[in-house]
Amino acid sequence: MTSLSLPLPLALCRSVLEVPSGADLSLEPKFDGWRCQVLTRAGRLWSRHGTDLTGPFGDIARAARAMPECVLDGELVAVLNSGVVAFSRLQSRSGRGPRRGEDFTVHLAVFDLLAVGDTDWRPRRYQERRQRLLEVLEEGPALIRPVPATSDVEHALRWVGSLGGIEGLVAKPNLPYIAGRSSGWLKWRRTHTSEAAVLGISGQTPATQCLVLGLPRADGRMRAVGVSLPVARAVRRVLASLLQPTGDATATLPGTVGGLPGAAPVSYLPVVASIVVEIEADQERPVEFGRFRHRPRVLRVRGDMTASDLPTEG
Repeated sequence: MTSLSLPLPLALCRSVLEVPSGADLSLEPKFDGWRCQVLTRAGRLWSRHGTDLTGPFGDIARAARAMPECVLDGELVAVLNSGVVAFSRLQSRSGRGPRRGEDFTVHLAVFDLLAVGDTDWRPRRYQERRQRLLEVLEEGPALIRPVPATSDVEHALRWVGSLGGIEGLVAKPNLPYIAGRSSGWLKWRRTHTSEAAVLGISGQTPATQCLVLGLPRADGRMRAVGVSLPVARAVRRVLASLLQPTGDATATLPGTVGGLPGAAPVSYLPVVASIVVEIEADQERPVEFGRFRHRPRVLRVRGDMTASDLPTEG
């Protein structure tokens, strides 16, 4: 049994708007899944925040017990029987674990090696960790596999969008494993632009104001599909003279609409759903739980559009 105090603090990415490049960077696919730390042989799993995931993902735990003892850093990914990645299926495991008749299989896409036995590998540079990771997983179980890596940007970009679950790239310098956002890891996501109606305003101060975004349903009513990132000052100025409060009291949305399942509820001031904004998101449509996976960025007001011009959601 490793002498390290688990779970270990994990390296985090800093988001960038352009695809990272450089001779010293290694590019890996960014899967749309749940971050996970695994102690093999013991078959223990933890989330990024230290939540024990051993029960919900007992299939991965069982596979890990057949491996030599090491600590892996990776992403839990749900793959449908059709081969398409489906992030929302992971939530169905919460509090339950694997169930007979599921239409998906969970895999662990491993992208780093933190320890082998009693040896802490975090002080070693990325390339050395990467080589040892490939050796550890060479004869490993089919459910636990290493992510690919390359220094060729064009090659890496061909991964993006494949299987419906590779949402971008992570670039890693040849450095030791450093916890937090000082890791040097950079994350780029492919983005899409679309439009949505403004349903309300959330936030305590101007600098933290966000928009509740909606799309029309087939029955004509509006459905909340996300909460934006804080709105830029220039856009706030334009919206100030356009948005009209409905007169209703402050409303509340489930946290699922504004972030990941389990997030805190979102309170907001409802407004008349007549103003349309252009948004930038990492999904073309709000497909998971009927909302955008990550908070969209508001780019500008679309004065040439009304809510009736928007596509309907189911």
